[in-house]
Amino acid sequence: MKTVFLDKEGTLVDDFAGPCRFTLRSGTGPALRLLARLDYRLVVVSDQAPIWIGPGDDDAMAPVAHRLGDLLFRERLTLEGFYHCTHDPQGSSTRCFCRKPQPGMLLTAAKELAIDLRASWMVGATLHDIEAGNRAGCRTLLVDNGHEKEWRLGPRRVPTRIAPDLYAAALLIASEGDTR
Repeated sequence: MKTVFLDKEGTLVDDFAGPCRFTLRSGTGPALRLLARLDYRLVVVSDQAPIWIGPGDDDAMAPVAHRLGDLLFRERLTLEGFYHCTHDPQGSSTRCFCRKPQPGMLLTAAKELAIDLRASWMVGATLHDIEAGNRAGCRTLLVDNGHEKEWRLGPRRVPTRIAPDLYAAALLIASEGDTR
């Protein structure tokens, strides 16, 4: 199964204000409908743990997944999966393999959902998203809309393509076809 992995904040939704207080970014519905028509499955991979979530509090993400599912349902879309990491990025007690730029969420989704990573894309608004996708073996697309603040470049942080928004990203993915 080919998939488009999507980061949540900055890619699908505007600034995240809490579990039920966010909206889809402009153009998200048409972009995802285009990808769905091309037989891509949609999977969210999110590691932004807002301050209202305690480190490792996986149950706290359920309202976020539910709200996102509702917003997409209104757009006649469904998610194949919602994967998240709530580990403390500053925590030293556990080595986390799921927080981006690590590929853990993508690899877990691939195993659980029978995803062909080489036929899939990781789309996100930061270079951590791009590195995670590259490490997992996906093609990658950076939505360059101002969410990347560090610009720490490296060999795994180079996207396959760059687009200014999610709709332009979907058009680029459509133009690429299944070239791998």
